[in-house]
Amino acid sequence: MIERNNDFITGLLIGGLAGVLIGILYAPKSGRETRDDIGKKTEELMAKAKDEYDQAMEKSRKAYETAVKAITDVRRKAEEKAEEVEKTAAELKERGKETLQEGAGRVKRAVDAGLEAYRQEKEAPAE
Repeated sequence: MIERNNDFITGLLIGGLAGVLIGILYAPKSGRETRDDIGKKTEELMAKAKDEYDQAMEKSRKAYETAVKAITDVRRKAEEKAEEVEKTAAELKERGKETLQEGAGRVKRAVDAGLEAYRQEKEAPAE
């Protein structure tokens, strides 16, 4: 974008200078009047080129600020999502741990009950 603006400004200056030169060649005025006209036109062209440059810089600045804001927003959202995923993973880990402990407790109770039933059966008088 800046390159296009530089090309435009360059074209504006070259075109302006070409116009001034053509004006000098075909001017029916005296040398002093022609020089005054050239000076005025040069000042006008320089002012216009400066305005164009300032506008291009302002557009570039706004585009840069917009890009920085967008990148910052994306980064913030990515960090938030990462925190959510981390929290969910921690919760799932805890649930899995609790479920595993509950299952292990049930198996232990079942084994203990089976052993107790076996002992009782073994100690019972044979009929």
